[in-house]
Amino acid sequence: MLKNLGNMGELIKQAKQMQEKMKTLQEELARKTVWADSAAGSVIATVNGRMELVKLSIDKARVNVLDTEMLEQLIVSAVSAAQGKAADMMKAEMAKVAADAGLPPGLLP
Repeated sequence: MLKNLGNMGELIKQAKQMQEKMKTLQEELARKTVWADSAAGSVIATVNGRMELVKLSIDKARVNVLDTEMLEQLIVSAVSAAQGKAADMMKAEMAKVAADAGLPPGLLP
């Protein structure tokens, strides 16, 4: 039973390495941005890898034509689409880290 303790030490070492890789990945993702638009560019939302809205652009020429309720819907739509892209980016990057660590696909969220 005690001879398996060596494997436990290796597992702990690998877990610490994985934690460091995940921390580095989170920092890298925070610097990356994705964007999405609604109504053919009337509203453009930019989101970082932490799912934070970092920029919102509204085409002033089109805003005068839109009512407030429509503009609100376009903003929500653009932000939601950008967050979806950011989530996809995060999943892809986490899958790379998991593969590099030899973990089976889908193990990391």
